[in-house]
Amino acid sequence: MAHGHSFGSSEPLEPITAADEQYMSTPEGAAYEHTDANVWQIIKFGIWLAITALVVHVGLGLMYRMQIEQAKKTGEERYPLASTTQSRLPPEPRLQQFPRTEYYQFRVGEQEQLESYGWINKDAGVVHIPIEQAMKLALERGVFQSRPAEPGAPEETPGLMPSDASSGRVMERRRQ
Repeated sequence: MAHGHSFGSSEPLEPITAADEQYMSTPEGAAYEHTDANVWQIIKFGIWLAITALVVHVGLGLMYRMQIEQAKKTGEERYPLASTTQSRLPPEPRLQQFPRTEYYQFRVGEQEQLESYGWINKDAGVVHIPIEQAMKLALERGVFQSRPAEPGAPEETPGLMPSDASSGRVMERRRQ
C-alpha cells in the first residue's frame, strides 16, 4: 500500500521519501491566487454605473420638459400632418377602393354591349349588334368558309398522323 494511511490501523507508516517531499511543501509566494476578482473594484464599478444612470435619466427628463415648454411657447402643432381638415389624396393613378365591385360593373357593361344594339361611330354609320345575331349573319354571308384545296395537293387520308421519329415530316397510320 503506497502512501495509504488509514487512521486507527496498526500498520506502520511508510517513510516519506525525497520524491514525495516536493508535493508536501508550499512553494514560495503561493499563498493565494493573485488573479482573483477584486471585490472593491467591482463595488466601485457598480457605484459608478448607478451614478451615471441617474445623471443620464435626470438629464433626459429635464430635456424633455424643456422641449414641452418650448413647444407651448412657439405654439407648434403636435402633429402637423394630421392637423389639416381637408382630406389629402395621393397623386394619380390611385389604387382601386373596391376592385371586385368595379370588375363586376365592367363585366356587366361588357355583357350589355354584347347583347344590345348601339352606335359605335354615328358619323361613319358603324353600329354594334348582339353577338348571337352577328354570328348568324356571318354564317349566312359565308364569312367563315374554309380555304379551297390547292390544285395538285394530295387529299388528306383520315387516320394519318405525323410520325415521332421524323419530327412530323412523315405521316403514318396509327391505331387509335
